[in-house]
Amino acid sequence: MNKIFFYIIIFQLCSCTTISNSGENAVVVDKKTQDSIIKMYAAECAHAYNYNLDMKKWQDCLDKGLAVDSTIAYLWQQKAMPYFKARKYEVGMEYIDKAVKYNPKRYLGYRAFIKCIFAKTYRDAIVDFEKAKELEGNNYVMDHTYNFYIALSLLQLNEFQKAEKIFKDDIFNQKEQWGEGHYLDLFYYGISLYEQDKWEEAIVQFDKSLLQYKEFADVKFFKATCLFKLEKIEEASALYAEANLDAENGFSINEDNSIYETYPYQRRWK
Repeated sequence: MNKIFFYIIIFQLCSCTTISNSGENAVVVDKKTQDSIIKMYAAECAHAYNYNLDMKKWQDCLDKGLAVDSTIAYLWQQKAMPYFKARKYEVGMEYIDKAVKYNPKRYLGYRAFIKCIFAKTYRDAIVDFEKAKELEGNNYVMDHTYNFYIALSLLQLNEFQKAEKIFKDDIFNQKEQWGEGHYLDLFYYGISLYEQDKWEEAIVQFDKSLLQYKEFADVKFFKATCLFKLEKIEEASALYAEANLDAENGFSINEDNSIYETYPYQRRWK
């Protein structure tokens, strides 16, 4: 009887191992299958076209891939991306929602970025960024932290004190890690102070930003405005003129996506 019981236990353990291994192999096979679908319908099909000229062909390729496997988040993101750049935000959002559904860790932060910079739905952006932080901490998207975009969204919602605190803390962490804060973060930190009439404090941050990007026209404009508020009229006038010259030469916010969207507090010079 004991021998029979022993063999039953051994059989069950072996069966569990086999099932476990089968499950692991199934995941690997599925990943390989998805990679081959991405290669066939995205890399070798959609990416053969310029979506600005051949949007239908781009989308048709991706649709064919999704017809094979509708759970591939990357294909949904690739469907969404050109619509955001074309400012068809609601169309793109339907697709990026699917990408988040199938791979939230990869695409939740990206969707939050889209809501902040493209769609300009700032409260929704903050909700997404907070959820993304729960999944992966204060990670980066498009070269900036999730907290950066939360603070930027708060600026756009006139929550200046909240934005100031987040920018201050985020820049402190950047300095601990990299030795200095990013010039765009410093610009917006200065803006959070500027909006609270803290002219001298704002100038300190604007100057730090200009140390990294000395032709940054938008920073010079707001610094000049601070100087004007402080009744330093001649200095302000000279800096306004300098800012306009830099702007004429194209020195503004130079984020990759600034060619598609105007960033918060980015000046319109013409």
